[in-house]
Amino acid sequence: MADPLENLLAELEQFGKDNDGSTVDRPRKMLNITRDTGEFLAVLVRATLARRVLEIGTSNGYSTLWLASAARAIGGSVTTVEKSQYKIGLATTNFARSGLASYISQVHDEAGRLLERAADSAFDMIFLDSERPEYPGWWPNLRRVLRPGGLLVVDNATSHPVEIAPFIALVKADAEFVTSLVPVGNGEFLAVKSAK
Repeated sequence: MADPLENLLAELEQFGKDNDGSTVDRPRKMLNITRDTGEFLAVLVRATLARRVLEIGTSNGYSTLWLASAARAIGGSVTTVEKSQYKIGLATTNFARSGLASYISQVHDEAGRLLERAADSAFDMIFLDSERPEYPGWWPNLRRVLRPGGLLVVDNATSHPVEIAPFIALVKADAEFVTSLVPVGNGEFLAVKSAK
């Protein structure tokens, strides 16, 4: 990564820690992924040649920058959806500073609505880091918009196992998916859709 981007990522890491340590209001917390998760996501984008990435849960854009930097390297882009106007504002500023804004499409909406509108097989990779109780309801559309051979990555699989268990059970029960739990950061649950 270029030094300016690296500097921005380091700044956002510190901002996230400071903000979340002093904020009790959950909607105002950044709840960013860990750096090793960012590195892992960037490797996954490149390894799977995921040119059409969907991120559900932008926050201040920290994870988006990892995804977009990797997508740019392979000629791809990231669509990221966030419902909080406050966080959209933070992310927009960070994207402009990063030099990656042209590789990022921001959507200010409920993730469920975006998923309903999206075409079948619209995405090569989906990174899910949002309101965990919503995931089971989103599952039919998540599986529909992920292309055959595509990858679903779900954050917080080990940090919030009880909250995420119903969704993981749904995915594991689907014969079209092969899954793995990777102990990186807060735990990443990976599910690959059958290529048929």
